[in-house]
Amino acid sequence: MPVLPGAEPYRHEGGEVGVLLCHGFTGSPQSLRPWAEHLAERGLTVSLPLLPGHGTRWEDMQLTGWQDWYAEVDRELRSLRERCREVFVAGLSMGGTLALRLAAKHGETVRAVMVVNPANRMHGLSPYALPVARHLLRSTPGIASDIAKEGRTELGYDRVPLHAAHSLRTFFRLVDGELPQVTQPLLVLHSPQDHVVPPADSARILSRVSSRDVTEILLEQSYHVATLDHDADRIFDESLAFIGRFAPGVGKEGTAVGG
Repeated sequence: MPVLPGAEPYRHEGGEVGVLLCHGFTGSPQSLRPWAEHLAERGLTVSLPLLPGHGTRWEDMQLTGWQDWYAEVDRELRSLRERCREVFVAGLSMGGTLALRLAAKHGETVRAVMVVNPANRMHGLSPYALPVARHLLRSTPGIASDIAKEGRTELGYDRVPLHAAHSLRTFFRLVDGELPQVTQPLLVLHSPQDHVVPPADSARILSRVSSRDVTEILLEQSYHVATLDHDADRIFDESLAFIGRFAPGVGKEGTAVGG
């Protein structure tokens, strides 16, 4: 299936400081494209891949699982490491979960981590029904476009494929057990009003990681897809400043740092 217009992956070759951005479950690179472009304009090398099964039609996601999504970002991280002196990982929602696992698995080769409304578990009774329900129902209503800002929409599926959701639940459990292995500096930006991932997930992550350098920022004006919402510029600025703490010289518009 052809990729939906706007859902294409994004890559920019900048300087020796690289950033890997991971999009969310049933979403696409479109939700992080402004963030990626903001970092690219400041001279960073940026990779924003399209996760397998995403960006086409929801039926394609039925054939994929967490191993496929993680393998894609793992490959991108290894590629960035070959070209960059320092590499940072970041993500939105499930993309934040992917970023945290990359940090846990790759250790010091990941310089620091930035996550926006990171997901840690599925809530309510529905997750317990998934093992059976996925064989009876193919999908449930979608979760895309939880945005407070009028006129902004997220390019994501209007249905959630249940086989993929079951795999996501397994992935959340796996990463929760690996969070103590995350030791890198961590920036967590999350929305008190989030209709997809509750603030409890960020609290759980903050309580489980071993990072000593932790920054938590509340996005008071935004819902779940904060990277397209009222607080988008704050996310971009705070993340750039965060990177600059560990990669001096980052942040000057149009400057290829270390290039």
